[in-house]
Amino acid sequence: MKKKKRSAAITLSLSFTLAVSLSSGVSAETVSSNGGDNNSKNGVFYEIYVNSFYDSNNDGHGDLKGITKKLDYINDGNPHNKKDLQVNGMWLMPIHPSPSYHKYDVTDYYSVAPEYGNLRDFKKLTKEAHKRGTKVIIDLVVNHTSSEHPWFKKAGTDKNSKYRDFYIWADDETDLNEKGPWGQQVWHKNPYGEGYYYGTFSSVMPDLNFDNPEVREEIIDVGKFWLKQGADGFRLDAALHVFEGETPEGAKKNIEWWNEFRDAMRETNPQTYLVGEVWEQPEVVAPYYQSLDSLFNFDLAGKIIDSVKNGADQGVADAASATDELFESYNPNKIDGIFLTNHDQNRVMSELNGNINKAKTAASILLTLPGNPFIYYGEEIGMTGKKPDELIREPFRWYEGDGEGQSSWETPVYNTGNNGISVEAQDKEKNSLLNHYRKMIRIRQLHEELIKGDLASIQVENSQVIAYSRSYEKESLQIYHNLSNKPVTITVPQKGKLIFSSEKGAKKVKSTLVIPANTTVIIK
Repeated sequence: MKKKKRSAAITLSLSFTLAVSLSSGVSAETVSSNGGDNNSKNGVFYEIYVNSFYDSNNDGHGDLKGITKKLDYINDGNPHNKKDLQVNGMWLMPIHPSPSYHKYDVTDYYSVAPEYGNLRDFKKLTKEAHKRGTKVIIDLVVNHTSSEHPWFKKAGTDKNSKYRDFYIWADDETDLNEKGPWGQQVWHKNPYGEGYYYGTFSSVMPDLNFDNPEVREEIIDVGKFWLKQGADGFRLDAALHVFEGETPEGAKKNIEWWNEFRDAMRETNPQTYLVGEVWEQPEVVAPYYQSLDSLFNFDLAGKIIDSVKNGADQGVADAASATDELFESYNPNKIDGIFLTNHDQNRVMSELNGNINKAKTAASILLTLPGNPFIYYGEEIGMTGKKPDELIREPFRWYEGDGEGQSSWETPVYNTGNNGISVEAQDKEKNSLLNHYRKMIRIRQLHEELIKGDLASIQVENSQVIAYSRSYEKESLQIYHNLSNKPVTITVPQKGKLIFSSEKGAKKVKSTLVIPANTTVIIK
């Protein structure tokens, strides 16, 4: 049996990650062609926890039919309508059967959780989404299964089963007190018989053994199955941990595996979009661009939130530019996965202490940076929430009170009462956060510079202003964000016309630019 051996967890340096790139067996030609034609992959994505979104059958659980019913909120396919978000894609958190509420421990990779619907519902959702120009990617959790998965039950009860080697088992040399990357217990007693097995995240999430070719073949079959059901790609959970990505050998094997998976998916759909979760510093993230189209930029997300929260630039443009250059060195066709927060983090509005003006600024920064912006459901209406995880995944607020389709799987702690955060309330308010998101997404869609353009930092003598340019072909935009609660006046190039301001009161006279409080302006 193969056994994971863990070296001390380390933060990889850039020089080390470059060494991984050179030793991973990936040719320069393969890296340069990794992204293919990325035009069809560019866009704004909307992350949905299905259980919380819209309940179509009044059983308390959000479901796939509910998302289909609410597609016109996400994107109605009419670019002239102003009532939808007009996003280009959605990411569905896990939809497979699972004993947990979050479903990151799968018991059947080939079906849909009964409370969410069935395969027919999934096919209908993708068909209707595609009609509106919206892609659908699904969470694929392959680092581990549930301990209730039939594979693991067979592995745990029968040492001679072929499924025994689908997982990682301790031998006589194993240190059962070994700790994982964040100090967690990783060896767990077999609930079905003798022995101990490896589980990075939990005793109910046994790690799959990717040294076993049959495991890799099975996961490739799973991916191809969902592409044939209508999925456009996958968000790859825990991409760092398939092998132990904290070690040089583990990082190298991870990249080799994801190359294998990518190539297999593109045999079914050449435009398969793959987004990886590698929750680490940019230098650790970067080599995975040899395999994947996008990776979530956690470092940049933190800088955006900190800058807006503190009212002073924490180096957002410089960080975006540096990571852009670093990631491009591994894959010139990369698409940065940018976001503010996700389902594993305190919600944006809680981080910003409920300040709607700051939330608007954060959205404006996100939607004017390079990459594919990912918006976590409820972010656009200012839902709040702090850990534990259930409280950052609360039911979406469609109405100020109860109403048709309102999910009730959990009684909300944060998003209750008539406080004006619902879609119903914000639809009626011209200057609501929801309408700000709608406006900023449309501004992004109108300008190729914001979708595909290069970024360069603009130096301004005011730490309360974040400034950068976005240039594509022969066109260029200058973007200025005032992080403060007061108007600021700065000096800008005399040439250029003020074409957009997120709030009233912006004024440019020759080389003097006045930016109202918590406002974004664009000069062309």
